[in-house]
Amino acid sequence: MDWQVLTRELSLYLESQVRVGFFGSGVGLSLVLGFGVAYACYYLNSIAKKPQLVASNDRFCRFLEEYCPVVTETYYPTIWCWEGRVQTLLRPFITSRPQVQYRNELIKTADGGQISLDWFDNNDSSYYPDASTRPTVLLLPGLTGTSKESYILHMIHQSETLGYRCVVFNNRGIAGEELLTPRTYCAANTEDLETVIHHVHSLHPSAPFMAAGVSMGGMLLLNYLGKTGRDTPLMAAAIFSAGWNVFESIESLEKPLNWLLFNYYLTTCLQSSISRHRQMLEKLFDMDLVMKARTIREFDKQFTSVMFGYRSIDDYYEDASPCRKLKSVGIPVLCLNSVDDVFSPGHAIPVETAKQNANVALVLTSCGGHIGFLEGIWPRKCTYMDRVFKQFVQAVFEHGNKIFSM
Repeated sequence: MDWQVLTRELSLYLESQVRVGFFGSGVGLSLVLGFGVAYACYYLNSIAKKPQLVASNDRFCRFLEEYCPVVTETYYPTIWCWEGRVQTLLRPFITSRPQVQYRNELIKTADGGQISLDWFDNNDSSYYPDASTRPTVLLLPGLTGTSKESYILHMIHQSETLGYRCVVFNNRGIAGEELLTPRTYCAANTEDLETVIHHVHSLHPSAPFMAAGVSMGGMLLLNYLGKTGRDTPLMAAAIFSAGWNVFESIESLEKPLNWLLFNYYLTTCLQSSISRHRQMLEKLFDMDLVMKARTIREFDKQFTSVMFGYRSIDDYYEDASPCRKLKSVGIPVLCLNSVDDVFSPGHAIPVETAKQNANVALVLTSCGGHIGFLEGIWPRKCTYMDRVFKQFVQAVFEHGNKIFSM
């Protein structure tokens, strides 16, 4: 068979069938194919890239290369939505929502409040049938997120296949429980997280234990690790799309397009999360003023910074920025960020500081947005972030002895 003749005849046939009005003339298949080839070349040369792995510890690098190889492989973002803002916006609507049956637990805090924990016990685990030694992953959602977020459900699904137990730390007043005291949460104050970690560890003291935080949950986890150093029951931690420098994050989110797409919506989410507790919070705050906020900065100025006793919003933002505590992290931590994340601008990622701590490894992708990391033609089931999470927690729980002696 003459393939050249067949190809030419097929091209002529398709060209005769594909007619698109363009200033009155038909657009030939050759033009469509030419555009497709050009786009594919651009995508492969400029979009699909290997992530940058930043780590000063050669042993940690080798550990990741061997047991978490996804951090060294080319990341191919979804070809039709690779831009950061688009990935950020589409992920909640595109990705699937695995079914997870939780067991809820309310625990008391020292100030009289309560915290809602959602457990996925994984009692059917064939890999770890003994619940007392079943590896446990503590999950921290983002700013107004709960155990119902799709990225949390995917992490639990990945953990389920490996036989692990998960517990989701829902910030105060977010998951439907009542506020018993006029206090919610913030990225800087780690008291509630310390309470949760102590509680979970006391229930399963013989179980390997690590944590993963997403967005603000990652910031809170980093601030906790910077405070505790090695004095924590956690073996290791994974951080996804954390905002490293709050000043830079807020400035980025206040740019007109980012305010329109993200800032205003998140502000309304914050207001909605506290409006149902208005009767409790009115004891300390001018709730009418708080509800007038149109940016996250205005909300934090009128509410968050006041609640946690900061003299100014700048003092709060400085204390909430994990980049200032990264040097003190005392356990292995893997941090995934995309440099096109408008919530955590690439120039604000503390690359040089990370190089000064042997416990820290940064994985920086060129695309992915904020908690996006979509890949594949129709990215419903699994994202690049999901794969990093699965490989890293498995590496820690099953081969962690190779890095804990660092």
